[in-house]
Amino acid sequence: MNTYDFRNLSHADFEDLARDLIGKEMGVRFEAFSEGPDGGMDGRHSKGTDLIVLQAKHYAGSTFSTLKNRMNREKEALHKLNSPRYILVTSHPLTPLKKKKLIEVCGSELLCEHDIWGPKDLNALLRKFPDIEKSHVKLWLSSSGVLERVIHSASHAYNNITIGEIEAKLRVYAPNPSLDAGQKILEKNHVLIISGSPGVGKTTLAEMLAFAYIYEDWELKSIRCLDDGFSSIDDTKSQIFLFDDFLGRVALDRRALSQKDSDLYRFLNRIRKSANARFILTTRAYIFEEARRGSEYLASPTLDISKYTLDVGVYTRRVKARILYNHLVVSQVPREYISSLLKSDLVKKVVDHKNYNPRIIEWMTDEVRLGDIAPEDYPGNFLDILNNPQRLWDTAFRDHLTKRCQHLLLALFFCSEFGAHIEDLAAVYNSLHARLCVKYGESYGPKDFEESLKILEGSFLTISNKNVYFINPSVKDYLSEYLNDFSLISEFPQCSVRSDWSKSLWSFGKEVTKKDENQLIEFAVSFREVAKIFLELPVWKRNETSYGYSLSIAGLSNMDRILLLLEWGEISKYKEFSAHALSLSRNPIDGLDPWRDGAETVELIYKLRDGGYFENLSGADELADALERSFKVMLENSIASDDLERISDAIDDWGIHLNDDVEDAFLELIQREFDDVSEIVSDIDSESTLHDRIEMLKKLGKRKGFAKSYIDRAIDIVDSRICEIQEEEEELETHAPKLGSRNDPSDQFDDVALLNLFTPLLDVD
Repeated sequence: MNTYDFRNLSHADFEDLARDLIGKEMGVRFEAFSEGPDGGMDGRHSKGTDLIVLQAKHYAGSTFSTLKNRMNREKEALHKLNSPRYILVTSHPLTPLKKKKLIEVCGSELLCEHDIWGPKDLNALLRKFPDIEKSHVKLWLSSSGVLERVIHSASHAYNNITIGEIEAKLRVYAPNPSLDAGQKILEKNHVLIISGSPGVGKTTLAEMLAFAYIYEDWELKSIRCLDDGFSSIDDTKSQIFLFDDFLGRVALDRRALSQKDSDLYRFLNRIRKSANARFILTTRAYIFEEARRGSEYLASPTLDISKYTLDVGVYTRRVKARILYNHLVVSQVPREYISSLLKSDLVKKVVDHKNYNPRIIEWMTDEVRLGDIAPEDYPGNFLDILNNPQRLWDTAFRDHLTKRCQHLLLALFFCSEFGAHIEDLAAVYNSLHARLCVKYGESYGPKDFEESLKILEGSFLTISNKNVYFINPSVKDYLSEYLNDFSLISEFPQCSVRSDWSKSLWSFGKEVTKKDENQLIEFAVSFREVAKIFLELPVWKRNETSYGYSLSIAGLSNMDRILLLLEWGEISKYKEFSAHALSLSRNPIDGLDPWRDGAETVELIYKLRDGGYFENLSGADELADALERSFKVMLENSIASDDLERISDAIDDWGIHLNDDVEDAFLELIQREFDDVSEIVSDIDSESTLHDRIEMLKKLGKRKGFAKSYIDRAIDIVDSRICEIQEEEEELETHAPKLGSRNDPSDQFDDVALLNLFTPLLDVD
């Protein structure tokens, strides 16, 4: 059982907790009040002539003299309440002597010792009423044990941040019905897809749910791609997977969304079949709907029931006010700004605004940005931003950033969704920055990148482990609108120094030019110089580690480059693009890769030889022959089982035009798969993965022409491994968090209650 000091609760959170605990102990319900016009009542119970007044004083980090002085100032108002019973609840640690002094200050006729509750008393009540603890999510999620588990969770992004940063996020979180609703879907389907508009709190909801599972000793796996998930799933462990903005990262991945055996579809099925796995995904609503139209799997009813659309509409007026309140507290907005907001009477318009959005609230309570706003202008500025949310980034980008800083953000825009390594970003930036400065007559120097990075960190960018990211998705959303200008992006291709950056730029530019064919042709032609370096730029990057070295993706795969070159050639009619594609087919950089190139190569060979796809491409047969030779070389090396299955499916669908020697090389790989089945399955800990392996062996064995008895012997080996895992699973008792919800018979939150919520922030204490 945790012991709390309540420091991570705001004043309002502590008042809620005090009312719930004391009310439960006494068997009564306290009405909620705040300081101000209600005469100092934080809670009131009235039945007939009986009146009980409760006041909560959150002074966990203050001295006792501060608490005593505050009570001395309020005693006159308390006497005027004329209540038969007054209860004081405080987070300040108490002793018998301190209680005695508080009674002396207030008067024994008002206060008695057994009606003064301190932190030890509250912790005793929490042990007595665990349902109250569960209903106050921020209380137990901020316990040191949970925070330590988050920080030390293996292979998780939170390893890169501090407990203080997580605590800050918890402090601004306002518990709302979406937490309980989301978890019910997650427990029922094992998968939860959180969809919603930018800035409504999708990531925060996903993280709060993930933290709750960590509290129950689940292992957290934050993944950046589906391959991370496949390599991490273990049915003998309780695992909660988190994939933030998943469609923003895989929506254009044809393998993940369009193929028959989609990676996404397969992984979702594996999660559903596992009793010990849960999967939380977040995505922006418009991306989800667009992807559903392009994928039969995302459009299936199975996924639809797992979707939870988070909309600001689920937030009651009380929740919206609490979000604003929490941000004002955590960001330590100066009192004069809060005073101006309250006196202007605009706080009600802020909370009730049709464009209310937690991200806007976060922006407008950031102390760094307040430096540009006078206190008396704060309320009007707040409302202006709500009226025109685009101004969030537009004013800062256009008016406050130098060109060198703007160019850095534009360079990062076309980098990976996972951000960019500082060295890679520097290379892209230096090339783009120099060209734009020359074009528009701006000066530039060798220190521009380093200085721009320092300026933008914390406002537009975040840096972690030498990787640079946008501070949140709304920055990229804004830049997407800003860059929707052909005259601007037409300068970009000539300075591209990375293959993946070029593809991202091309994909974006196609949307910009889709209504003007001449612009599209011009844009394709402008990649002529870039196309040459596609034959040299690396595919993989070698990273030195304490254990030797590892490989990471350094750019587009060989097949992605070839397909892009053919597309540029088809649109521009420039034959040099197809000539580069032929060179790359003959000599792929580091050879074709089974995972990145295997299935795609089979499909392209078919389309080149079929005649109905590249009718205007001269030398299509020559290109297909070159690709087939490189593909055969790839098959003569070792190939992972998952890649072998993917290639097998591609051959089923597209392999009619492959030569016999390629088929023979593939059949040899199948033989190796059966020969090594014992060694392969010994390292697999997922029961569902092993069931998939059985189906794969049946399919591959049939293709090879093996006897049924030979196939069955391999399947028996896999079945034995499944039995081993099932025995381990039986010893594992999985607990899901029980997220209680606070009982609010009515959520009436009028103007008086709203203003009273913020009044304590003006207190000098």
